[in-house]
Amino acid sequence: MDEISKVKQRFSIIGNSPALLEAIGRAVKVAPIDLSVLVTGESGSGKEFFPKIIHAYGARKHKKYIAVNCGAIPEGTIDSELFGHEKGSFTGAISTRKGYFEEADGGTIFLDEVAELPLTTQARLLRVLETGEFLKVGSSVVQKTDIRIVAATNVNLLKAVEKGKFREDLYYRLSTVVINVPPLHDRGEDVVLLARKFAADFAEKYMTPVITFSEETRRAMLLYRWPGNVRQLKNIVEQLALFNAGEVIERETLLHLLPMDYSGKASLVASKREKSYETEREMLLQLVYGLRNELNALSRKVEEMEAATTSYPRNDTLQSLIKYEGPLKDTIATPVDTIITGAATLEDAEKETIISALRRNNGNKKLTAEQLNISQRTLYRKIHEFGIDLTSESKESNPAS
Repeated sequence: MDEISKVKQRFSIIGNSPALLEAIGRAVKVAPIDLSVLVTGESGSGKEFFPKIIHAYGARKHKKYIAVNCGAIPEGTIDSELFGHEKGSFTGAISTRKGYFEEADGGTIFLDEVAELPLTTQARLLRVLETGEFLKVGSSVVQKTDIRIVAATNVNLLKAVEKGKFREDLYYRLSTVVINVPPLHDRGEDVVLLARKFAADFAEKYMTPVITFSEETRRAMLLYRWPGNVRQLKNIVEQLALFNAGEVIERETLLHLLPMDYSGKASLVASKREKSYETEREMLLQLVYGLRNELNALSRKVEEMEAATTSYPRNDTLQSLIKYEGPLKDTIATPVDTIITGAATLEDAEKETIISALRRNNGNKKLTAEQLNISQRTLYRKIHEFGIDLTSESKESNPAS
């Protein structure tokens, strides 16, 4: 068993997506090196596992590990919580108190939602990172601490720096090593693996019959964006396990629990993101080139058939095909640009090409994106814009499932 597999087993991490495995690998590799680490990722994506991995596989594993949610502590008391305070330093300070940096001396502090720290606290934190020194609230005595800081955020800190909400020098101090945790909708089949795990855990904990998922339900899970990531998936699966114990969960049952979009329907595609005309231009060029290549290949096929017919003139079927003057021959002779701008709009050509590629790959968006030579995020966006939903098509073709 390799190191990453051991880590997954130890921390009960489910998933095999390349992006997730890369993030785990980076955490294991940086753990023995005493550097500050910044973990980034969407809310609910599982960022809290990575500071634990870094602490457990580092030289400080036998010392304290303290996790602090910076967004949950009021601004007026955050300095006291982190650095401690002296008796009488403010109203309610009835005794001297140690802060987290003093308590965790020699160990690791995980600062979750670090972007929520006030600017004054950021200045104090920067001093700790640079010199290991800090002052308790209400004290003039400099204290020393030896701690490792791992921070996490779901905010783009560079944009926060541009807006003056986060110190630039602190950002570069915290982000010596950056670990990006992928969102759930970019982890492919991990969604189904996690759903099964959550269903089994619920059944074991509450001694109820375990639920299973139909093929259509699994496809719907893969199409849905999961804006709340793993946390949202677990919530949905536990609701299904409670109210549908022992049943095979069908697609409609899942959709009933998913949040509704503006049209009153559960959206099974990625949410609409900011439009990138540069990306769309690149995609359109790829589509045009793909159409041209397909037409050229079809044209060569007909020429081969013509040559074969010349060699074997008795084959009446081939002869009649070559003499055929219908739409197929006309299409082959028509330039690709004329097809796109004449027979259909450019958007229609895009949509049909994406649908065709999705059908060829049985709805696998990763393979589809690779064939179209575009990113998965662009493919998700185009699926949403065109309202493509192949799950309903699959249902019609498999009514018994």
